[in-house]
Amino acid sequence: MATRPVEIGPAGLHTARAIERLRLVRGLTQHQLAARCTALGRPMTNTALSRTERARRRCDIDDLVTIAGALGIPATTLLLPFPSVPSGDREGC
Repeated sequence: MATRPVEIGPAGLHTARAIERLRLVRGLTQHQLAARCTALGRPMTNTALSRTERARRRCDIDDLVTIAGALGIPATTLLLPFPSVPSGDREGC
């Protein structure tokens, strides 16, 4: 009997977007962030990171903690809502 994979829910989708957004804010490529994760002891390929950012791969807690560490932020930052930005500050986004 085949089992269906568990779908990624709203928190997972938000986290995937937050990882990509903060990676880009830090000016890192997927290769660079994956290498940082590997250096922290959690081997990760850029393909795995890409799939995580596109919500094609679940981000488990160990990945979350390592990715946050590699980005230099607390893990909770990836779970919390983005701060609101005044409309005038959105130019060029």
